[in-house]
Amino acid sequence: MSGHVPVLYDEVIAALSPRSGGKYVDGTVGAAGHARGVLERSSPAGCLLGIALDEQALELAREVLAGYGSRVTLAHGSFAALGELARRHGFYPADGVLIDLGLSTMQLTAPQRGFSFQVEGPLDMRFDLSADTTAADLVNTLPEAELADLLYQYGEERRSRRIARAIVRARPLRTTTELADLVARTLRRRGRLHPATRTFLALRIAVNSELEVLAQGLRQAVDVLAPGRRLAVIAFHSLEDRIVKRYFRQQAKGDEEGHGPVLRLLVSKPIQSSYAERQRNPASRSAKLRIAEKLPAP
Repeated sequence: MSGHVPVLYDEVIAALSPRSGGKYVDGTVGAAGHARGVLERSSPAGCLLGIALDEQALELAREVLAGYGSRVTLAHGSFAALGELARRHGFYPADGVLIDLGLSTMQLTAPQRGFSFQVEGPLDMRFDLSADTTAADLVNTLPEAELADLLYQYGEERRSRRIARAIVRARPLRTTTELADLVARTLRRRGRLHPATRTFLALRIAVNSELEVLAQGLRQAVDVLAPGRRLAVIAFHSLEDRIVKRYFRQQAKGDEEGHGPVLRLLVSKPIQSSYAERQRNPASRSAKLRIAEKLPAP
């Protein structure tokens, strides 16, 4: 059993308001903490489609949700293909969709996955282990200027050029600790965040095309939703949350071609974890939950 604790659990369940007979889609099922809550609340006849790009996460979800039998359908794939997967498995239209953009404890603590600089492992960072490009490929092959741009754009790292220059001089870099130590020596700064935090974030986003996938997934999720039903999205850094906020606001206003609003925003500002939750689960401190409801077609 995973030690992963789902963030903003009560708030997500309240937002989706699961009911018996409903069909729900968890676009990033991960360790299945939220999924299990949806299934509990939608008993006895609610169903859930869980999607994961990480096959190891999918296996964990299968173990966690085994007791729900035929009420659970699990699919390997990206939530950027949420619409296609929902149709294929009979979850169109859906009574609720969740996209949780956080990493699971399993991913973070597995050295061989290379997501964390706190344990030594290969510079991998792929959600889908069949994908071609790893973090090591980017670190060791990108031209210095492109690497600096990547760190600035995806990690909002102000000293991206200094880091990129140090990386190019130190190539090849193969492990998480090699890279983290190099960045720490290069920046020589102290604070709550490890100096390599933004560098690792940028590489992970680039390896998995996370921002592009998010934009596609939001469009798919809204299309899949039945009118009057809700989409809940949990973001963990400013780039993700900015995309979600802008998309929700755009869909709540309508477009320049005269199409009316598609969504109704249920919160004007994102819901964040309480002090008590942050004490229990420090991983929740950066989580931001936005909720929108699909409007009936005009």
